[in-house]
Amino acid sequence: MGRTAMITRDRLLEVAEDIVRSRGGAALTIGALAQAAGVSKGGVQYSFASKDAIVRALIDRWTAQFDALLGDPPPEDPVLFVDRYIAATRASQQALDAKMAALLVSYLEDPANLRETRAWYRGVFARLSGDGPEARAARVAFLAVEGLFLMRINGIDDKDSWAGLLDDVEATLLRLIETPVK
Repeated sequence: MGRTAMITRDRLLEVAEDIVRSRGGAALTIGALAQAAGVSKGGVQYSFASKDAIVRALIDRWTAQFDALLGDPPPEDPVLFVDRYIAATRASQQALDAKMAALLVSYLEDPANLRETRAWYRGVFARLSGDGPEARAARVAFLAVEGLFLMRINGIDDKDSWAGLLDDVEATLLRLIETPVK
């Protein structure tokens, strides 16, 4: 009798990422994950009760990775926050392609996930609050980066121009804080 394959929750998430990256979010099912990981469906369900639980775990994993890249800038410095946000976005986009981003969109179909995402954005805008030119420039740069992310989700941007567009946002942010608009 053969030994039962042992697989960790993290390994299942790695395999799930591979499925999404190669075949898209719709291809991620408990059965597909079990087959790709070489375990039974029950083995997958031991770690994740449903596809939604897998997606949630993937989102949590990506969020933790992004937060680690972002670091902990002080909320009273909106320019530093957005500068780090641009750097974290630049670094994380190598791993997050349009297929992964599409999975994020399906994640938001759940009202609880949407509430959590909205709360996260409210927290970001609280860090970017203020009436001064630096706060305004930081908000505009943040919105530009988020717009680039939406373009990436919709396949409008290609990988070759992504870094250049982030460079443009960053250069514009620095120019705006050097010569504030009155």
